[in-house]
Amino acid sequence: MPRTIRITRSHKLAAAVLVAAGSVTAITATGGQSEAQPTAATSSATAEKAATGASTAKESAAKKAAAENAAKKAAADAAAAEKVAADRKAEAKKAAAKERSEKQAANRSTERKAVAAPKKAAPKAAPKKYANNLDGWIRESLDIMKKKNIPGSYEGLHRNIMRESSGNPNAVNDWDINARNGIPSKGLLQVIQPTFDAYHVKGTPKKLTDPVANITAAANYAADRYGSIDNVDSAY
Repeated sequence: MPRTIRITRSHKLAAAVLVAAGSVTAITATGGQSEAQPTAATSSATAEKAATGASTAKESAAKKAAAENAAKKAAADAAAAEKVAADRKAEAKKAAAKERSEKQAANRSTERKAVAAPKKAAPKAAPKKYANNLDGWIRESLDIMKKKNIPGSYEGLHRNIMRESSGNPNAVNDWDINARNGIPSKGLLQVIQPTFDAYHVKGTPKKLTDPVANITAAANYAADRYGSIDNVDSAY
């Protein structure tokens, strides 16, 4: 059976002293044992600590929310900037395509106009002029011979002309066999009519004593028989 402890006046005075001194315990007489009970100071400290913890947690939550909001804003700003860049790129691409299309249309229009426009005929070159003398006749004959692929040189023509007629376009041989046969040699290179008719060069006058016609016909004949008038050094 538990022993009962009697609390005397002395015990009560001692307890009062302890409470006044801020002790954290009080004496009870339950079941013969003493139990520690929280004091007012301890409760206040605990409450203050709890309040401080709650305030710190609230500040931490506020900072976390602010950080999340800042991150969301940064992401939104980046997305907006990316959209602006994409829009500008699309506009630039569209403008470039429009410019290419306009240039192609302009080129096609220019090509159509070029095709539709009548081509201007090239101006005809003024006819070459030759002196009306032996030098001019030889040079004109050489130009015609070149076009007709008839060989011969200025030297070859001039040498034979001086031997045959001394440069007289109206010279006539009235003493050789041809003359006796009624077809005298005539002109600068002393050509008979049948030979002139056979070797006449188109584009020259059909007149035996015409200087240019006489020279080109004689050169044509000499080319056929001797290879070139340059190879002739005597009567031919």
